[in-house]
Amino acid sequence: MTVNRVTSLADIVYEQVERDILSGVYQRGDSLTELRLSEQLKVSRTPVREALRRLEQDDLVESRGKSIVVVGITADDLMDILEIRSRLEGVATAKCCRRITPEELTDIDEIITLQEFYVSRNMTDKVLESDSRFHEAVYAACGSRTFEKQLTALHKKLQRYRKMSVAINTRAKASAAEHRDIFQALTAGNADLAEELAFRHVEKARENILKNAGTGCDYL
Repeated sequence: MTVNRVTSLADIVYEQVERDILSGVYQRGDSLTELRLSEQLKVSRTPVREALRRLEQDDLVESRGKSIVVVGITADDLMDILEIRSRLEGVATAKCCRRITPEELTDIDEIITLQEFYVSRNMTDKVLESDSRFHEAVYAACGSRTFEKQLTALHKKLQRYRKMSVAINTRAKASAAEHRDIFQALTAGNADLAEELAFRHVEKARENILKNAGTGCDYL
């Protein structure tokens, strides 16, 4: 029981610190300590130590002597993530099209309908949430744990920049419309079209993120 409890707490700490790094609460160069995090999150230092080890494996922090320093997502990281995602997303969507069930189509339709509503009300946080749910639903329906795991991780690492992007209402509207087009291709069972539309969608998102992120700096 003790091992399960520690693992559970480590997951919670990991997800919270990861979210704080990716959203910009912790900046590149910030020092994290087991003591401070354990006090902030009201847990023992053991799950904090495990969470920091996992974050180091993810290249979000690094050990420098006795210090743990935030690395976050650099400009080079961002460029690589966007390129890898653009190459994988279309393939995953085509795979999804070939095996998606009516129930999964219904779920995706409901997600897009909610996204369209949130866009119409300019509810940025909810737009971002529904955007994540759309992509996660497609990844889950593609039938490949490898694609799902890799694309979900890449999508999560873009959190900060996606939020900047959807805060621009014209892009948020366009993104929802692109999701609707992809859904129609999935419904029609047209894998080639679904793949092309997904690729274009990611490329447009990529252009918008780079336009608004200011990639001339080392850290974004």
